[in-house]
Amino acid sequence: MARLKIAVLISGRGSNLQALIDSCAQPDFPAEITLVMANRADAAGLQRAADAGIPTQVIPHKNYPDRETFDSAMTAALEQAGVGLVCLAGFMRLLTPGFVEHWRDRLINIHPSLLPSFPGLHTHERALAQGVRFGGCTVHFVRAEMDNGPIIVQAAVPVLPNDDADTLAARVLEAEHRAYPLALRLVAEGRVNVIGERTEVSGAPGHLSTQLNPSD
Repeated sequence: MARLKIAVLISGRGSNLQALIDSCAQPDFPAEITLVMANRADAAGLQRAADAGIPTQVIPHKNYPDRETFDSAMTAALEQAGVGLVCLAGFMRLLTPGFVEHWRDRLINIHPSLLPSFPGLHTHERALAQGVRFGGCTVHFVRAEMDNGPIIVQAAVPVLPNDDADTLAARVLEAEHRAYPLALRLVAEGRVNVIGERTEVSGAPGHLSTQLNPSD
């Protein structure tokens, strides 16, 4: 079966990009990265892509008069590269409803919380302030509303008594590096079906163990 051609959109260091690069380098992985695109020429993740021999492209958002023309330029570049799925990995630009709709169910994102809890910024600070016992991350299909859309994969990590935002963020980031490649694999294998505003994953286990925090 042909591997799914994907693009990864970044704005910064590309930590999750590296996890996707490493997974796509495996010969049995069902997707390949054909383009890494950034809106900033100084995005460190561009070097990660170059080191892996992956084509890169910079489309500076400041060169466009509005979000619509910027998003149109991105779509043109993505389609020229033959991309079938777009992965957002620290892409720090709000996307227009037109872009999101054009790529509907072909556009995924990772967010550092267990959505729908704590969308937006400062997720770890807010989670700690609320006293939650678990943090985590969510990979989801993108909708026009920020950090919203059918959920593909979630990973939960415990919040420890001495955590601050940095230590919790580091623990969640480790989970992100496992969750994003898993979500990409599931989508690329055709195992994820979007039904309304939720997903069904074929072959998913019917039972997972319960975790308690604190445990007795």
